[in-house]
Formats: sequence, structure tokens, C-alpha cells
Amino acid sequence: MIRYALVCDAAHEFESWFPGAQAYEQQVKRGLVTCPVCNSARVSKAIMAPNVARKDRDAPEAKSPAPAQEVALLDEKMQALRVMMREMRAKIMEETTDVGAAFPDEARKIHEGEAEARPIRGEASWDEARALLEDGIEVMPIPPAPEERN
Repeated sequence: MIRYALVCDAAHEFESWFPGAQAYEQQVKRGLVTCPVCNSARVSKAIMAPNVARKDRDAPEAKSPAPAQEVALLDEKMQALRVMMREMRAKIMEETTDVGAAFPDEARKIHEGEAEARPIRGEASWDEARALLEDGIEVMPIPPAPEERN
């Protein structure tokens, strides 16, 4: 596996992993490598500083590897879905009021008519969200922006 620092034609910088240099070249030619910010397929390698081990220093302490996470190579349909998710998230952020950690309490007040009815967003644990749903209060998780997962 090889990690490349990439940049799109709009100067958004990001990184991505590939099985090898040839796989990167093939995916770029097919338009499968896109910017997670603007979805541009005009992507090129950015300048990277090599990570070279030095023998004149003490051996670094063993680091635990980062946990693996699910990844996917996106075809055109999935790229379109990614754009729709980004647009949906932007619409939610634009049209709601952030109430932060007060979300469960504020959602209950709105549901019970104790607070002005309005679209809100905020933070809730899985248990708090489940309790709201069990009480008939419609809530949904906001999907992370695609660039937050890269």
C-alpha cells in the first residue's frame, strides 16, 4: 500500500491510499479519485516529504498502529451519493439551530409544546437518541461529511 498526498484543481489537499503507483494512475485516468471537498476529479499528487528512518537516533518507541476502518473505492453512483450526502448535511446545518448538548432536553420541550417549534440539531448519546425515539420524538443522526472520514 502507498499513501499519496493529493491536491485538486481548487487547491484542496487530502490524502488517499492505493495498492501501488499503477493503481493510482489507473484510478485517476478513470476519474475515480475525487476531492472529498469539492468532488473534482482533476486531482494530482502533491509534494510530500519522505519518511526516512535515521540510524543516528535511538530507536523510536513502538507505536500501536491506527485501527483499521472501512473504506471503499467509489464508482460513479457512489460518488453521486457522496455529493448528495454533502448537500444534505449542508442543508441541515443551514436550516437548523445548534443547541449543543442541550439537544435531548430541548427536543423534549419542543415535542411537549414547552418551547417554540423549530428545527434543531445538537449532541445526544445513543441512549438519549433511543429514548427520544421511544417517546415518539423523531430524531435522526446527521451523517458525517465525507471529508471528516478521510
